[in-house]
Amino acid sequence: MRRVVVVGAGLAGVRAVAELRQQGYDGHVLVVNAEDERPYDRPPLSKAVLAGAAPERLEPDWYAEAEMWLGVRATGLRPAELDTTAGVVPYDGLVLACGAAPLTLPGSALSLRTLDDALRLRERLRPGERVVLVGASWIGAEVATAAAKAGCAVSVLEAGPAPLSVALGVRVGRYTAPWYAEAGVLLRTNTAVTAVGEGGVTLAGGERLPAGTVLVGIGVRPATGWLAGSGIGLDRGVLTDAVGRTTLPGVVAVGDCAVRWSPRAGRFVRGEHWDDALNGPAHAVAGLLAGHDGWPTEQAALTAPRELPPNADPVPYVWSEQFDRFLQWTGWRETPEPSVFRGDPTDSSGWSAAWLSAGGALTGFFAADRHRDTSQARRLIAAGHKPDPDRLADEATPLRNT
Repeated sequence: MRRVVVVGAGLAGVRAVAELRQQGYDGHVLVVNAEDERPYDRPPLSKAVLAGAAPERLEPDWYAEAEMWLGVRATGLRPAELDTTAGVVPYDGLVLACGAAPLTLPGSALSLRTLDDALRLRERLRPGERVVLVGASWIGAEVATAAAKAGCAVSVLEAGPAPLSVALGVRVGRYTAPWYAEAGVLLRTNTAVTAVGEGGVTLAGGERLPAGTVLVGIGVRPATGWLAGSGIGLDRGVLTDAVGRTTLPGVVAVGDCAVRWSPRAGRFVRGEHWDDALNGPAHAVAGLLAGHDGWPTEQAALTAPRELPPNADPVPYVWSEQFDRFLQWTGWRETPEPSVFRGDPTDSSGWSAAWLSAGGALTGFFAADRHRDTSQARRLIAAGHKPDPDRLADEATPLRNT
């Protein structure tokens, strides 16, 4: 293998190149990046960058060793050839790290996915600016926090019954709702938006809500439209086995564009978060460099039982900073609502909630300002721990002793 092409220069793409070098690959590496910017970290965009900080660049030691094309998009894929806006690029190995694009609504509004998006939004966050955010998601709450601190008049419109209800369920989400009012943010739930524009938004009932700035934060979709017709397995993203191999030999997928088979969960999962982009490329690159023997060219082969390297099927982990709180979520929700609460969710000192499977195993864990609980919970989920519900509910009992 003498030429590896990496599509995308976000964290997943950067980590893939770093892993290629660390795992002994000494051939040519080409990074094709649709953005004109040098690589940067995305999580600070909705936090520190909106507050005025400079972007955090991703420039490890290999940066000068890899060829990088900025402002070049991938447009099509065939075996051993990648079509781009700069021409056809041959490859021996290909890493798809093309990320995701924000979901939109009819009309024109801002979104927050790139550094350009963040800088454009930051210029609008001025005292007195009327800001409407569509979606009380992770990113919606983070932007609301930054906008309120900048002195804006902020309204958040959520189609569901509570903030974060898609990620955490209605009950937990409702406990986060008072945080908006504490920050001076108007939260309206069960409020669907039908159109957005520079002058405001139109609600499902016809009401018009004026705004100087409108941002839509209702989720993302893997940026894989250009892969249609390539023969690669697609379903809400690029389908991969547990170590990132796709159904095309010599092609792996990592980060937000990938839908990975998880033996632990028993289904395909989309990570969509920083932790997956950081850790997933190590296994994908190892599989790529190992060659094509036994490559899962059929979709059914992606789910075939196989011996996995350590940490190849991690328990998902997400974190968010909003309204002066640090939130962490790990695992999966096998039931809509949590089985056990640790602490009082109305207490500002912190609390957590746990989800148990039908068999009693800990499968999911959410914590507000409970750092130690989350790190322990992730290890316990990985181990298939079955806690005693009464001990789990007791704040004084360390999670590992439940």
